Amino acid sequence: MPKLFMLGLLMALLLFISAAAQPPPTGNLDTAQSASGVAAPPKVTAFDTPNDAGGSITIQWERSPDDVFSPQDFAGYDILKATSPQGPFTKIGEVPGGSRGPDPLTRTYMDNGTKDGVLYYYAVDAKAFDGSSRTVTSAPTTSKEQWFNSSQLNLFIAVIFLTAAILYYISSAKAGKKLYIRKIAGLEAVDEAVGRATEMGKKIFFIPGTQDMDNVQTIAGLTILGRVAKLTAEYEARIDVPVSRSLVMVTAREVVKEAYLKAGRPEAYTDDMVYYLTDDQFGYAAGIEGMVVRQKPATIFYQGAFYAESLILAETGNSIGAIQIAGTAMPAQLPFFVAACDYTLIGEELFAASAYLSHEPKQLGSLKGQDLGKLVFILALLIGVIIQVSGIFDFSSLFNVVGGGE
Repeated sequence: MPKLFMLGLLMALLLFISAAAQPPPTGNLDTAQSASGVAAPPKVTAFDTPNDAGGSITIQWERSPDDVFSPQDFAGYDILKATSPQGPFTKIGEVPGGSRGPDPLTRTYMDNGTKDGVLYYYAVDAKAFDGSSRTVTSAPTTSKEQWFNSSQLNLFIAVIFLTAAILYYISSAKAGKKLYIRKIAGLEAVDEAVGRATEMGKKIFFIPGTQDMDNVQTIAGLTILGRVAKLTAEYEARIDVPVSRSLVMVTAREVVKEAYLKAGRPEAYTDDMVYYLTDDQFGYAAGIEGMVVRQKPATIFYQGAFYAESLILAETGNSIGAIQIAGTAMPAQLPFFVAACDYTLIGEELFAASAYLSHEPKQLGSLKGQDLGKLVFILALLIGVIIQVSGIFDFSSLFNVVGGGE
């Protein structure tokens, strides 16, 4: 027994010495074990990048303790990728050390060179300036395409609300419910302006801007032209529509022709009412200026998109004493029209004119629904400012874009 005891004790001692003499196991990337002095990142994860069209994987890891506590000795991270756990791993990028991003304890890297459906293995190699390193791998993952971008959920909710409001008011207008629309002085004065020209026996000039039919302001201006031309036909006045674009000329002729037909005086319409001058900006302005000075119309309408020629036109009309009604959505030109014209449709009043004049249910409902949406958004903005300033809640976080990476 004493011999067996001594033999067992000797064997245990030899095993202990043998184990102590062996170097620590080097292992592979999965075990995160390598002979180095630098501390490994505690955790590495790889996942499909959210809210994208596929082809991208995001790698996220906790910073190495050496990166946090000894940044002067820490060199950074190498990002490695492989299609099998055994490798070979290929370097696809590197990230410097230090605290960056919204979370100071984690770092991210986005690999935009993946194929959807293929499994990838990622490793993060922490490096020190003395040449030592330690590597940790993540579980395999794959990229895929997302059908819904959750980062834009707030926009989706806003669109749903606005659409519902528009459909509700359109339905109400079709059912015969009277929708209140604020009076627009410039449109209320159309009858007065046309009537004055009729009494004086002078012409009415209608200038639909200098842009082509692909500009929404031109379309809005031609809508007002239809109303003016109808009144002109009813009052038996004369209207001239000089234009600077051929397509605008063709469209304006059809608008005026239809207006005369609705007024019951199709025989009074002639194509000479709408004519082309030139598509040169200041040549067009000079041509109109000359006609205004020579013919001295009683009323002039400026409805559409205008640029530097706005003041030239408006001042010329003002100098002959004509009633002038302007409308544009060009912010830089509005001061000139306000100063030189009797009435001015400012910004969206120009686009609301078609609904205001026609009282068509779809246009009225759309206008009313948009106004409700704007009111709600303005109230939400004011409430959000109060909440944000008071520190009750981070209101701006509701509008952050989720996702992304480095």
